[in-house]
Amino acid sequence: MFSKNVLVIAYYFPPMGLSGVQRTVKFVKYLPDFGWKPFVLTTGSSRYFAFDESLLNDFKDKPVEIFRTYTKKSQKQDYKIQNFPNYTIQKIGRVITQAIYQPDRFIKWKKSAIELGEKIIKENKIDAIFATAPPFTDFLVALELSEKYDIPFIMDYRDVWVDNPFHYYLTPFHKSYSIKLEENLLKKTSKAIVTNRFAKEIILRRYKFISHDDIAIIPHGYDPDDFKEIEFHHNPNFFTITHSGLFQDDRNPKYFLKAVSQFLKNNPSAIDKLRLRFIGLMRKSHQKLLKKYNLQKITTLTGNLSHRESIKNLLESDLLWLVVNDIYRSPGKLFEYFGAEKPILICAPEGIMRKTALESKAAIGVDPKDVNEIEKALSTFYNLWTKNTLPKPSPEFIELYNRKKLTQDLAKELTLISEL
Repeated sequence: MFSKNVLVIAYYFPPMGLSGVQRTVKFVKYLPDFGWKPFVLTTGSSRYFAFDESLLNDFKDKPVEIFRTYTKKSQKQDYKIQNFPNYTIQKIGRVITQAIYQPDRFIKWKKSAIELGEKIIKENKIDAIFATAPPFTDFLVALELSEKYDIPFIMDYRDVWVDNPFHYYLTPFHKSYSIKLEENLLKKTSKAIVTNRFAKEIILRRYKFISHDDIAIIPHGYDPDDFKEIEFHHNPNFFTITHSGLFQDDRNPKYFLKAVSQFLKNNPSAIDKLRLRFIGLMRKSHQKLLKKYNLQKITTLTGNLSHRESIKNLLESDLLWLVVNDIYRSPGKLFEYFGAEKPILICAPEGIMRKTALESKAAIGVDPKDVNEIEKALSTFYNLWTKNTLPKPSPEFIELYNRKKLTQDLAKELTLISEL
């Protein structure tokens, strides 16, 4: 029996794939276990970089209702895969769209989202609204529905907004406008949620009226169910290093691949044992690096896989690799790496992501462009592999990031705001 209903506003939602949907999917999956029935408001868009309909299986036998906005062009669900652009084109595209649309290009979705949201609220008793961003238009939809129907709302930041280095402001006016939008939202929301302490500190520094108690930290996580009953074959004859996901924005495998090449030159006997595996979409410019460093023969490019297949590949690996070029973003894949119980090589500047990885006691952290240090880390892990002594995170550490536990934390926050 469900005591409360929550309207979940999430533009990115299955059948859309990739890492941006995972946090919301798992919240929606587990909220019913804690007395909250989710009503999901999302898009009916059929254009995206990747689709994974298997993610909808998380809601089988779950009291979850999904509502989609449609345009005339998207009535039929014929999914069209968009090509993943190179970084320069992506950057130019962002500059143009963010010069025209504020807070982002999804502002064009706001009208239809509010219309559908009003329909959901009129037909169901909604006790709270939960909006996750990016896109930050989701927050504006939540605010308008909240004010019109007097329903408290929570803002869930998967990434920081105004201080995000990948947001481009053509003029000081553009930035000032975004600051005013965010400030107004933070004054009206009942709670803001971020994924880590660094993101919380960014908001607290910029907006002095916000108190520590106004912002809760609920990190990304992994779902134990995703790792159950998966048949996989781990080949002990090969030292398999795997990267999962997109090389978004300025992330680049160049320095890692150069370090692998350097490692093999210094350890020629390892050429027959080391294998690289890249799960997901990979830019053509990055694929050319494999040829440049003569690594094609030891590399497997899986292309886009279902989430379950991605997990299978993680479990078949010996070392998981992650690259982050800044201290502002919090890639969710790190936490699935924890769930796979594998050692981790994280190439990241000193910051929250590197710190979190090192807390697992099964990771080595190095600067993302330090080829010599990356090679040194590879050598360390390879030697541990030859001795069958590779580390792995402890069960106690992994449990900190259990998605069900984290959703219980969200349910508590929803209950608090709905009872005020």
